[in-house]
Amino acid sequence: MDYLDQIDLSRLPQHVAIIMDGNGRWAKGKGKLRIFGHHNGVTSVRDVVEGADKLGIKYITLYTFSSENWNRPKLEVMAIMELMVTTIHKEVPGFMKNNIRLNAIGDLDTLPEKCLRELNNAIETTAGNTGVVLTLALSYSSRREIVRAAKNIAIKVKNGELNAEDINEEVFEQNLFTGDMPNPELLIRTSGEYRISNYLLWQIAYAELYFTTKLWPDFRKEDLYEAVIDFQKRERRFGLTSEQVN
Repeated sequence: MDYLDQIDLSRLPQHVAIIMDGNGRWAKGKGKLRIFGHHNGVTSVRDVVEGADKLGIKYITLYTFSSENWNRPKLEVMAIMELMVTTIHKEVPGFMKNNIRLNAIGDLDTLPEKCLRELNNAIETTAGNTGVVLTLALSYSSRREIVRAAKNIAIKVKNGELNAEDINEEVFEQNLFTGDMPNPELLIRTSGEYRISNYLLWQIAYAELYFTTKLWPDFRKEDLYEAVIDFQKRERRFGLTSEQVN
């Protein structure tokens, strides 16, 4: 099946957010350690970003490591951090070749020094690229992000930099980690789970949600295309009636 023939390139989601779930279960199903699933999940990331670039989707944001993930077994967390360091280092030449800009959101200061250094180097190296913006949500909690935004706004009001009467949704969004990018129009979650898991709670207010039973290491660009096709079949009304939209 040629999925590309079914996609209307004039109605693409500009921003796709993905909850990459199922690495551990995928590895367990093969009699391997959980980190084996994380390693193979990197291939899925590479393939999906390639697919997004081929379509012309500008922003891909991946739920890479949540603030709650720090509570996982210490050895697994250490292995994930080491994998992140080696993967980012290896992928930078490909990012440069394919004009991909790397970005990151979350409580980045909680990352190990080596990991943060490699991440910042990659972000700086790719800063001038103008293709797909690949954002990694690391040590990320949407609730904490919202609290952080509220605190930032409160400080600005206290310091006389902002009038309380001028606070609105636009001002609030500018104080989120994602303030310089459009909100996701499509959220994909793999592995058959049907929850948001504290991910981009403000930003996905009007996003279309797409759930697939595929585990993340099995997810490929063709699965992204299926999600986009499903997205384009939906009627996005934003509170209006069908008659008003059509």
